[in-house]
Amino acid sequence: MFINKRKNGYYFVQYFDNVEKKNRRVSTRTKVKSEAIKFLSSFNASLKSVLKENKITLKDFCIEYISTVGNTQSKSYLKSIKLSFRQLQRFTGDVDLKSISVRNTQQFISSTFQRAEMSAALYYRTLKAAFTRAVDWEYISENPFKKVKLPKIQKSFPAFITEVELNKILSVTKSKLLKDIFTIAFYSGLRLGELTNLKWVSIDFTENIITLYNGNGFHTKNKKDRIIPMNKKVREIFLNILPKDINKNESRYVFEKHKDVRYNNEYISKKFKQGVRLAELDDRIHYHTLRHSFASNLVQKGVSLYVVKELLGHENITTTQIYSHLQKQNLVDAIKLL
Repeated sequence: MFINKRKNGYYFVQYFDNVEKKNRRVSTRTKVKSEAIKFLSSFNASLKSVLKENKITLKDFCIEYISTVGNTQSKSYLKSIKLSFRQLQRFTGDVDLKSISVRNTQQFISSTFQRAEMSAALYYRTLKAAFTRAVDWEYISENPFKKVKLPKIQKSFPAFITEVELNKILSVTKSKLLKDIFTIAFYSGLRLGELTNLKWVSIDFTENIITLYNGNGFHTKNKKDRIIPMNKKVREIFLNILPKDINKNESRYVFEKHKDVRYNNEYISKKFKQGVRLAELDDRIHYHTLRHSFASNLVQKGVSLYVVKELLGHENITTTQIYSHLQKQNLVDAIKLL
């Protein structure tokens, strides 16, 4: 629920109608922001008193929650929200939100964990955040997920490949376009979505950098712009596929299936997996392994984890620290001090 201003200067309140299942607007009948804020406070209080008397089901809450966070979250996260609610609803039924107890949620997470540890962790994080919002909206008095303890997940080192293994995959890949994409990912650490959304305007051959911009329907994972220097191989690939007729500031995809139509992420991911199997490599290797390989190769060559963090666009250094075990020389040097 928030206030906004019309073109005529009057403020209005926008909120989600839980009964009609759609967004609604109510005029504040004032052009003065301070008065509009007072109206919002009063209207919110009256609406909450009505909602307290009504029950809201798990399904209805999911709809309202998604409509609220939809403009601020990525498509992949929204898919995670829908999946998490769908799985919880399959376990409990479409019950009243207030009837979901700590016992229900613990049983749901525990039973899911026995089948798929990573899925249980995803549902736990996603639903815990959603139910915190339910508390804020006064649908429930406390968040049952906050009292649930997620079992520890066995952590393994991320898989990565060497240049030799990359070349094996490239040798069994027929498409030149796919070879270019796989090679760029290996030497730049770009996520698949970042590569398929990459536009020529983001590539600066003078400064020798790639700049990932947020906006126009695309956002990086942490919603921050990022600069990635190009090495010689990446630069050469881009130069070789650079259209001769392209304008320097033209907003065209680098990898286009058709004009203004980018390649599908799933298609590229499946083709990479196909290459891994044809090359008879470890089946744990998948497309995201290229990004892990970029980071792993840098760390093994002595690059600081903080530098790797910036190149990968990680929000927190703890995410980058999954590569710390590769700093073998640091461990050897430490033992020599004894």
